[in-house]
Amino acid sequence: MADLVQKKKRPVFYNLSPLNLPLPGLVSIFHRVSGAALFVALYWILCAFDASLSTQREFDVTQAWLSGPLMKLVLLGLAWAYLHHFCAGIRYLILDMDKGVDLPTARKSSAAVFVVSLALTLMVGAKLW
Repeated sequence: MADLVQKKKRPVFYNLSPLNLPLPGLVSIFHRVSGAALFVALYWILCAFDASLSTQREFDVTQAWLSGPLMKLVLLGLAWAYLHHFCAGIRYLILDMDKGVDLPTARKSSAAVFVVSLALTLMVGAKLW
């Protein structure tokens, strides 16, 4: 009886770090993160757009404000968020039609989402700078 008391079950530690997720899991996490980032930045984007359309002076101020290196980096991050969310959304629409749900195809499509979104982001970054 004393042995049973000493050998009680210890809690199990589940490592839920995203670094241990497979590639489709990472696409899912980044899809959610990019959607949340776009939602949070939506007010800022709309305010900048509204200011740029109101008068010529406001347009010049907004253009000068967005042309700084820090703001270009923020815009590049928002471009990546949009492009990744768009590409992953197309992948999920295809998965909803029961196409590519087997594991090898799901891994290939998730890798394609990362490659395409990063390539498009590099093209936007080249145009931005």
